[in-house]
Amino acid sequence: MNKNISSIRGMHDYFSEDLDIWHKLEKNFKQVLNNYSFEEIKLPILEKTEIFQKAIGNVTDIIEKEMYSFYDKKGNSLTLRPEGTVGCLRAIIQNNLLYKKKLKFWYLGPMFRYERPQKGRYRQFYQLGVEVLGLSEIDIDLEMILLTSRLWKMLGIHLNLTLEINSIGLKLDRIKYQKELVLFLKQYESFLDEESKRRLYSNPFRILDSKNLNIQRILKKAPSLNDFINNNSLNRFNDLCNIMNIHGIKYQFNPNLVRGLDYYTDTVFEWKSDEIGSKDTICAGGRYDSLSQELCGIKTPAIGFAIGIERLILLMKSLNICAIKKERINIYIIFLGKENKNHAISLSEEIRDTYPRLNIFINFSNCSLSKKIKHAVESSSRIAILIGSNEIKNKCYLIKELKTKKEFYLFKNELMLKIDSVFNKYLSKDN
Repeated sequence: MNKNISSIRGMHDYFSEDLDIWHKLEKNFKQVLNNYSFEEIKLPILEKTEIFQKAIGNVTDIIEKEMYSFYDKKGNSLTLRPEGTVGCLRAIIQNNLLYKKKLKFWYLGPMFRYERPQKGRYRQFYQLGVEVLGLSEIDIDLEMILLTSRLWKMLGIHLNLTLEINSIGLKLDRIKYQKELVLFLKQYESFLDEESKRRLYSNPFRILDSKNLNIQRILKKAPSLNDFINNNSLNRFNDLCNIMNIHGIKYQFNPNLVRGLDYYTDTVFEWKSDEIGSKDTICAGGRYDSLSQELCGIKTPAIGFAIGIERLILLMKSLNICAIKKERINIYIIFLGKENKNHAISLSEEIRDTYPRLNIFINFSNCSLSKKIKHAVESSSRIAILIGSNEIKNKCYLIKELKTKKEFYLFKNELMLKIDSVFNKYLSKDN
């Protein structure tokens, strides 16, 4: 029997190196989103399959081949959420919130898509989703872009991201354009790669953002979606571009920018970086003014975006912009001899009572003192407290400052004052 065990392909474990960055991201997310008056919402990971089929479109890659769907014991088809917008809107509709004036929500959690795992693309991946419902004005489109721009500046990555923006008009506009696009591409069908040939008859819009350079050369001769977009959508997009210019937002107009989900309308945008390879989209979103109507019959204007957490972490690592290495253990307690173990436990509990925000570690192993000291140093501990029979007899403790390599004996009341002085800045932080 094979004794090797491993995680499911495309699903990863995360340890402190990534989680330090992850926690920094979460802290910044919450700060910016609170600043823009968004409320958190927590959503189920499982949804009924039918809501994705209804909302995303049956000919999209997600529906055709990427969803993790199964039948429960009652024969209901359920799906691990491949994205968050549909579930968020379902929750808003179900809880009768569409009639509220303030509908600004965010959520953070895992999504699931069965696709070929590669750098920056996993089968279980995490997204921050941000959604606004009930506002049709371009001002909210601008606010979403300003919000993301502010976040990039806080993280120190704004110089490494490019905003691409487009208008894809309304569904009727895209139906007219799709007919012309297919007629054009059929002339070059023999030059298309296998993926594009398949998409030609299922979802030709996805060919527009193909990474294949040969296909991109062909597309330069293709009819433009902008020639088929209605005047209201065109004027709306021009107004948005003008107001972004007023507020100093740099962007690139990308006429081939489309989203892989059928529910998008009008404004679509992506923040991209060339620092993480071909999977260069860090954040993507747009308007979905018809989605509510598709699900419940009530038309409600809406806009949202999602940030890929793993890709954002990849970008920050590639730029060497990472969270400051945290002190994993503040105080490292070593006792010498089993008879002194209870003294170490009592001291640790007393310190925790007095300073609940400090990380206290007791080494219970049977290894040598030198190995315990080495582990304390490797753990980035600030101080080590040694408890032996002589210390117990003299009612004091041997203190080692591991960074300065100073050591001295202190009575318990002196030890508590020392801890207070050493960790004063840490204890006063508003975490």
